[in-house]
Amino acid sequence: MATAAQWVEGARPRTLPAALAPVAAGTGAAAAADGFRLGPALLALLVALALQVGVNYANDYSDGVRGTDADRVGPLRLVGSGVATPSAVKAAALAAFAVAGVAGLVLAALSSWWLAAVGAACLLAAWFYTGGRSPYGYRGLGEVSVFVFFGLVATVGTTYVQALEVTVVSVLAGTGCGSLACALLVANNLRDRPKDEDVGKRTLAVRLGDRRTRRLYAGLMALPFVVLPQVAAYEPWGLLALVAALPAVPPAMAVGRGAAGRDLVPVLKATGVTLLAYGVVLGIGLSLG
Repeated sequence: MATAAQWVEGARPRTLPAALAPVAAGTGAAAAADGFRLGPALLALLVALALQVGVNYANDYSDGVRGTDADRVGPLRLVGSGVATPSAVKAAALAAFAVAGVAGLVLAALSSWWLAAVGAACLLAAWFYTGGRSPYGYRGLGEVSVFVFFGLVATVGTTYVQALEVTVVSVLAGTGCGSLACALLVANNLRDRPKDEDVGKRTLAVRLGDRRTRRLYAGLMALPFVVLPQVAAYEPWGLLALVAALPAVPPAMAVGRGAAGRDLVPVLKATGVTLLAYGVVLGIGLSLG
């Protein structure tokens, strides 16, 4: 039976910036539109965190029962390592999704019921990333989903449930957060590329190969800072997020120099820090406007 510490490790807490950052940025965009509301902001954060934990457990379950997680570098795989049963991990994933679903329904009731359909799409995307007969994560489409749901949907949705409007600033902020969330996934898949290729898991890193994956990572790390001048055209204080370029430099250099395997674990941590700093500081800057 897995210990509490193993369950926490299996939830992959280093991925949580992908949930926190877009909510922070989206809340800042709502404040810039004079629409900040604490209750919906906290509910949006709960939805994002529960979805992130749920998708992590769901991936652990689906990869584990397929046998693609038996020999991995990185965080503990609960099913692949045998410390937890597949049914227990699946139940944990469904419980997290249930929390996200209930919180999402409350948000829809407070703002607009069409958001329930968006929430359903989020849940389906989370499960079928590695679940089902033909998981899209095995076909190189994971990054697209991350950009859409952990970038645009999370950021713009957070703004909408507070300000009840979609703003240009929220879309630009979502683009930046989504790009860094994608960079986090690309770094993860770059680390796992050799073993994914061996087991037939055709992630984008496998499809692109080593060199082009590293170039993609560099581009994804740069894009969020490219959009900041456009954010500043609406809200000048948004340029505060440029400070997030400081933690972005070391991982970008490490990937460019050819870091592989366990050497990419610090890259993942630094990418997560960059994403969190970008979302939080951007949110603060936008709220100051």
